[in-house]
Amino acid sequence: MRIGMLTVASVMLVAGCAQGPAVSTAPVALAQAAPQSEDARIADLLARMSLERKVAQLIQPQINSFTAADMERYRFGSYLNGGNGGPYGDEFAPASQWLKLADEMWEASTEPLPNGEPAIPAIWGTDAVHGHTNVIGATIFPHNVGLGATRDAGLVRRIGAATALEMRATGIEWDFSPTIAVARDRRWGRSYESYSQDPDIVAPLGAALIEGLQGKVGTPEHLSGDRVIATAKHFFADGGTTQGVDQGDVSGDIAELKAIHAKPYPAAIAAGVESIMASFNSVNGVKMHGNRDLLTGVLRDEFGFKGMVVGDWNAHGQIPGCKVDDCTQSLLAGLDMYMVPDDWRALHANLMRDVQNGTIPMARLDEAVARVLRMKLRLGLLEPTAVKPSLRPNGGNFALLGAAQHRAVAREAVAKSQVLLKNDGVLPLAAGAKILVTGRGADSVAQASGGWTLTWQGGLELTNEKYFPGATSIWTGLKQAAEAAGGSATLSVDGSYAAKPDVAVVVFGEEPYAEFEGDRKNAVFTDEEGLNLLRKFKAAGVRTVAVFLSGRPLWMNREINAADAFVAAWLPGSEGAGVADVLYGKRPATGRLSFSWPAHCDGKPVNGPEGALFNLGYGLSLGERSTVGKLDETCAYLNAGPAADWFVDGKLAPGTMITGDGAPLPGLRGQAGGIAARGVDRKRQEDAREITFAPGATLSFAHRQSGSGAFRISYFLPDQPQAPVKLTLGKNNVDITRQLALSAGKGWREMIITDACAPGLGQSLAITSSGPLKLQIAAVSRQAMPAGADCSF
Repeated sequence: MRIGMLTVASVMLVAGCAQGPAVSTAPVALAQAAPQSEDARIADLLARMSLERKVAQLIQPQINSFTAADMERYRFGSYLNGGNGGPYGDEFAPASQWLKLADEMWEASTEPLPNGEPAIPAIWGTDAVHGHTNVIGATIFPHNVGLGATRDAGLVRRIGAATALEMRATGIEWDFSPTIAVARDRRWGRSYESYSQDPDIVAPLGAALIEGLQGKVGTPEHLSGDRVIATAKHFFADGGTTQGVDQGDVSGDIAELKAIHAKPYPAAIAAGVESIMASFNSVNGVKMHGNRDLLTGVLRDEFGFKGMVVGDWNAHGQIPGCKVDDCTQSLLAGLDMYMVPDDWRALHANLMRDVQNGTIPMARLDEAVARVLRMKLRLGLLEPTAVKPSLRPNGGNFALLGAAQHRAVAREAVAKSQVLLKNDGVLPLAAGAKILVTGRGADSVAQASGGWTLTWQGGLELTNEKYFPGATSIWTGLKQAAEAAGGSATLSVDGSYAAKPDVAVVVFGEEPYAEFEGDRKNAVFTDEEGLNLLRKFKAAGVRTVAVFLSGRPLWMNREINAADAFVAAWLPGSEGAGVADVLYGKRPATGRLSFSWPAHCDGKPVNGPEGALFNLGYGLSLGERSTVGKLDETCAYLNAGPAADWFVDGKLAPGTMITGDGAPLPGLRGQAGGIAARGVDRKRQEDAREITFAPGATLSFAHRQSGSGAFRISYFLPDQPQAPVKLTLGKNNVDITRQLALSAGKGWREMIITDACAPGLGQSLAITSSGPLKLQIAAVSRQAMPAGADCSF
């Protein structure tokens, strides 16, 4: 019998509670007179559910936008916490508050309904993508980019099991993980969520995490009280978008795309994954959330998936003809549950309308609801003996968060993920050595953890002591290892020292980011903190070990040249001692690249030997000396030259002329023709402009002096354009409607227009919108770009 089906009294005993047996909170309407099959139980529930409650099962709002009272009124099928969401508006709430809210939502969703209608418990979903990292004190495992370097499915399975236990302690039962994207362009801001560029590496690791989270099918652990629902995401081809643009388009022959990007899904289905998340991206111009050929034709008819398909954050609203609160197309295409963080009330009403008027067939509604119910049934939530989260095994056992055995698994994962790219003999570090540990990343658990850590984007403002209790920074791990080896370690973030050290360990890398905020135009790592430190020590005759923290391989020729040893440490998380384990030789260096390392800085995709400095599978053992020679440090992107500003920080440069429909618009303010402009704040007071276009209006920029180089525009588009938008540059007319639709709502972005899409460019720039449009602009400039540079948005 599953743990989730235990009687209340036995649950209390297992949980170690002293008080007497509690009264079950499960509604009597769920009870069955005799054992029935899954299908029969679900059919019985559907027959007794009202239309209003059926529709509510397909809606998943976020905890910041609704209350327990709303849950009792609507009876949503699920709810989630967004990347910056937390109980009662506190994203840093203690674990007890997460559990308290889980109990409140359970009780609200199971409050008995009249006329024998079954009260279906809601289920809480969360992005526990590298541990239960929304909650302070949880174990933070390496991101998938590091786990791919381990090639260790057994280790990944143990990570899933530990994550499930920590989730259960806070009452959460559904994980939006694993990401089984096959990242083919490292400019993509979600590359670190991918195990590899190779689907044959991604597939077994994704399946292993599913088995860890859910338990192996056919074993007593499967979907027991120690396990949670897993979600394979994002179906499909999220890692194959053009230029690595998040939520962008993937084009090509479907069979060829499936051979790479859909290959991990049959393995996930075989592992028993209960839910799959649809992707934001388009395939050959068709948004996945409305792509029936792929969501139904491939995922269900071809791959045989029987579980539940959940949407991503308001992604259904990106389908042409849809709005966030009104989108029948997704349900008809194969989506079973809408992730609609804030507009749940209107979406519920509109779905009700469309069922009542026949736009949504009742059979399709019942099919989707049945899939939601089946997932809950298998997890034990629909059993007559089911109880609220705090009364279940592991509920409220907050000692599971950051438990020693979980941190040990994480430390092992950190060590196994380290990839040694260069070593002239300085590693392993000698016993008794005096080491200097330097760089901003050395003592920052936040930087070592990356995005999706306590907040959506992560952040360097998250201090070790306050936000990561029990964690071990890389510095702390090195200090402990040095002293255990009879040596000493000193921390000096800026690299200064009084006594010359034997070795300097320089820890540096990317600052945290998530999703589209991490999209890049090229592979250049422009932060020169690590480079300057390495060159400083080299000039002083101090041996160096570079420890590079990143969510992807980047062009690092300069840093590799300057270092005596270079380690790709990825985003290791909370157990920095795992890095020291390898540097001191306590564990062997077994990590091998799961992504090709680029030899060039342009950022173009490298997925094999061509263009690779180090190919897939490369990695040195501690006993090997590197054969890396002097690397070429030439990169045209480092020498782009100064920008010629036309408009920047709210000011027009001398010689810049702006017109609206041909009429002067001085200072980019006021109104001219169908253009209205007003000052808005981006980083400081009125350093940007909001431009409102009437249908057919044109905003034009020109400069008295002839300019050269690419046009660079810093812009923010809050909503997708509803009609065509074009750029006119000299004799070129470039339709940018599709590109703007992809960038809408993603914050401030940079548009770079080169000869690649506008040959000759010309000396003026005009934006014309066929329909109404609001666009914010912070800068317009021209700057020389390397030959062959792509246009990008």
